[in-house]
Order: sequence, then C-alpha cells, then structure tokens
Amino acid sequence: MIEYRNLRIALLGAGSVGAQVADQILNHGEELAARIGAGIELIGVAVRDPKAKRDTAIPANLLTTDADKLVREADIVIELMGGIEPARTLLLAAINSGADIVTANKALLANHGPEIFDAAAQVGAQIYYEAAVAGAIPIIRPLRESLAGDRVTRILGIVNGTTNYILDRMDTLGDSMEASLKTAQELGYAEADPTADVEGFDAAQKASILASLAFHTHVPVEGVYREGITKVTAEQVLAARKAGYVVKLLAICERVTDSAGVEGVSARVYPAMVPLTHPLAAVHGANNAVFVEADAAGPLMFYGAGAGGLQTSSAVLGDLVSAARRHVVGGPGVAESTHANMPILPVASIRTRYHISLEVTDAPGVLADIASLFAKHGVSVESVEQKTSGEGAAATATLVIGTHEATEADLAATVDALAGSPAVERVVGVLRVEGL
Repeated sequence: MIEYRNLRIALLGAGSVGAQVADQILNHGEELAARIGAGIELIGVAVRDPKAKRDTAIPANLLTTDADKLVREADIVIELMGGIEPARTLLLAAINSGADIVTANKALLANHGPEIFDAAAQVGAQIYYEAAVAGAIPIIRPLRESLAGDRVTRILGIVNGTTNYILDRMDTLGDSMEASLKTAQELGYAEADPTADVEGFDAAQKASILASLAFHTHVPVEGVYREGITKVTAEQVLAARKAGYVVKLLAICERVTDSAGVEGVSARVYPAMVPLTHPLAAVHGANNAVFVEADAAGPLMFYGAGAGGLQTSSAVLGDLVSAARRHVVGGPGVAESTHANMPILPVASIRTRYHISLEVTDAPGVLADIASLFAKHGVSVESVEQKTSGEGAAATATLVIGTHEATEADLAATVDALAGSPAVERVVGVLRVEGL
C-alpha cells in the first residue's frame, strides 16, 4: 500500500472550541491518522493575540497572526473564529488555493453560504459544517446525505441552549425571565450581552442553514421570521403548564402550501407551546434537540449538547476526518443540493394555533364581545379559562383563550382587534402552539 503524505491542517481561532480541537489533534493525532489512512500535521493556529490565556495550552511555535499566509499553505482549513470578516475573506482565499474547509461559523453560512459553496464548487473543494448547528449533535450530515433522497416535511428544533436553559428554569422552578437570565449569565450559559440568544438571532441563523439543507432551497437569514423570548412571562409559562404544554424557543422549517395553492418553505423562530407528550418537551437545561419529520423515514429525534468547547470539537473533528479521508481516497465529495428553488413564504401563510392571555373588564357582555371579534376574523375558540380579581367596578378578569388552527394572518388580525377593543384592558401575551 502506498503511504499517503501528511495532510497540512490550518486552524483559525483558538477560543473554547478551537483550543480543544488543537489539543485533540496534537494529542490524538496518531489515532486520527489510523482512521484517515494518512498522517495529519497541525501547521499553525491563527490568533489575534498569541500571548492571550487559553483554556488549553497550545505550543507557542504554532501560534501566528498571519492567517492569510497560513490558509494558503494548508490542505484543510478549520475555521472557528466566528463572525463574517475576516472569516469570509480567509475561507475564499483557502478555497482558491485548493483547500477543503471545516467551519462552525453559522453566521457566515447563513449570510454568505451561496458565495462560499459556489466558490468551492468552482475548484472542487468541499465545505464541512456539522458544528454550525446544535454543537455535538449530528444533524447536518443526516440532512445533507442520509435524508437527501427522502422528502423532509418539517423540522422543529431547540437549537439555542441559552434560551432553553432560561425557559426550563421558568417552567420547572417558576423563576421570572430576569432571574433565569441572570442565573444563566452567572453559570456561563449566557453572554454579558445576551441579545443574540434571547432575541432569536442565533436560532434564526441555524434555521436558515437547516431549511436550506432540508428543502434543497437557499433560505437566506432575512427570510427567517424571528421573535425572541424576552416577552415571555412566568404567568404564561405557568398557564401553559396547566394546559399541558411547555414553552420552548423553536426553530421551525417546513413545507407550506399557501391559500393560492403554492408550495413553498416557511422558516421561523419564536417561543411556542409544545405538548408535554412531544419529545421536545423533555429537553431540559442547555441541551439542544432537532425533531425531523420525513415522508419515508417518519419522525426522527436528534438530541444532545448544543454547545461547549469539548462537545463541539467532536463535530469539528468528525468533519476533519471526513475531509481528510476524501484527500486520501479521492472522489468528488458531497455537493450542495440547493436547486429546488422553492419560494420562501411569509409567516402570514402558515397555519397554527394561538394561546392568548387577556386582561378584561369583569362585566356582563364582555365575553360575548370578545367572542364576536374571533368570529369576525374567522378564528374558532377551542378553550377559555377565566380568573377574576377585585370587586365591584374595579373587578377585572384574566382570560386565557386557546384557538383552533387558523392562518397566521387571521390570528394576528384577531389579536390586533382585541388590543383595540374597549372590553380589553391589555393583551398580556400571545404564544403559538406547535408540535401537535
């Protein structure tokens, strides 16, 4: 057997994930080489500050600030620096020099995926990105390869560990949003500025990637409808639990047929009520899970750690082995399948259910007035729960109204009408119901 030369590996970034990847390559290189059929050599690690303290020590002679030179000398470039620039420019340079790419950069793929993939296709390079969504959970390769011949109909994903941790505390301990977020920050689950997580930006980027893969159609991140969890109250979470649901921030990607009969793709992120009987309801703490529904395969559940340096490095190293094996064995690799060109439908096209909490005046005829607004917009009421407080003219009632399935447009119009009704003092909150 002809011995293959050592493959040159360049690493961009040495944060929590990058440092673990470097450590694994340096300390377990021989084991990886046995799986690959060739040796691997970490030729350098590009960092901003070579003297910065790191979770895992990296030999000083490997650290460099000249990322551009490094990527042009590598067979495989592992990009773990994050952000758009300079990652985009460096990866394009690496591709043009003949390197394959392993990346965990969800923001780059969600915003510039077509450009990166097209550049790779021009020169026959490969892009591997298992770690870009859900950390250690293998979901990209199943969608990209295992389910490529099936017809995926829907994906429900808990893809942000920070928000799942916050909502889980609110559900299991009764904590407020503010208290749960503070605890998450103290434990390192949430950043000092948690905007990307709690406002749903992180989950929207991941939804863009999942939808593009599942439906073979480029779904730009701006095509993903997004709501965060900051308006979710402890009272809503408690009411959901009493009704047999748990609140989760979901990334939802599905095939939808609009009122004109056009089939398209809906990608959206928002907090939703999930039945306690659904597998996603049992996802606790900072864990992630992706629930896939396909015509032939049926329902599939992928569950595990969605973040963490060591855990995410597992996905990165899996991609490294795949990329390296392609160098040794040869072959064209796996091309992106994004040629269905299905239209991206607006959120108004979907059909869902609402759980609406209202504060209303406790007086005769109020419930009838509210019911008439639902009827006017073609929305059927499934359940009503009422709680009264105060006495006499100051008496108020809290109504929690569950609806039957209707279009998002009709449901949203109903909520707007309720907000403008003299009988309604305040729309406390609105949650959608998913997973039925």
